[in-house]
Amino acid sequence: MAPPALRRHDARGTGRRSTRSLTGKHLLAYSSGVADVYKALADPTRRALLDQLLTRDEQTLFELCTSLAMHHGLTPSRQAVSQHLDLLEAAGLVRTEKRGRFKLHTIDTAPLAQIAQRWPTRKDLP
Repeated sequence: MAPPALRRHDARGTGRRSTRSLTGKHLLAYSSGVADVYKALADPTRRALLDQLLTRDEQTLFELCTSLAMHHGLTPSRQAVSQHLDLLEAAGLVRTEKRGRFKLHTIDTAPLAQIAQRWPTRKDLP
């Protein structure tokens, strides 16, 4: 077996390297916060959840499951929707507030504004 310095795999043995090690420069590596937002937006069910929260904030899991079925024709399980909401919350796109027995979900558009500021639009270009 090759010495540790010459091995191509990382310490976990997955064979993957971090973005920073691929670029060699920290400033060129994407920040994990923006990457999390892109990952969250990559799934159509999560985008549908955000659409529903744009129409009305402070919805429960049950209300979101019902509206996904009625307005988008999607019928994921409550557990699947809960996992999607957890991922959206981890990306900063959804905030939750506990009121009694209910957990209310609210959209937070601040991470989307960060993405919009990342690249100039045509009107900003000379």
